[in-house]
Amino acid sequence: MKGLENNMRTWEDFKRNSKSFTNMTEKEGNLIDTLAFLHATRIKMNISQTQLGQKIGMSQPQVARLENLVVQPTLASLRKYAAGLGFKITLSVVPALS
Repeated sequence: MKGLENNMRTWEDFKRNSKSFTNMTEKEGNLIDTLAFLHATRIKMNISQTQLGQKIGMSQPQVARLENLVVQPTLASLRKYAAGLGFKITLSVVPALS
């Protein structure tokens, strides 16, 4: 678990210091944060990209492109990824802050 905490701190540092994240919408940021959590969880569970891909109907290169943000993660792809790890992504509707 300690290694994951270090990875997450590094991820947060990267987001703070990366110019790529300055124009990102909140929705995009949430998708990427979710992917970062799932990626760290996959590693913690000792599941390879190939193994995950076989469970969710993706090739290893597709999983790698998703994890490396070569393609933008969609809610559908994150749900599929999460399901392969035994997780479920849910949405909720809450009042907007004014």
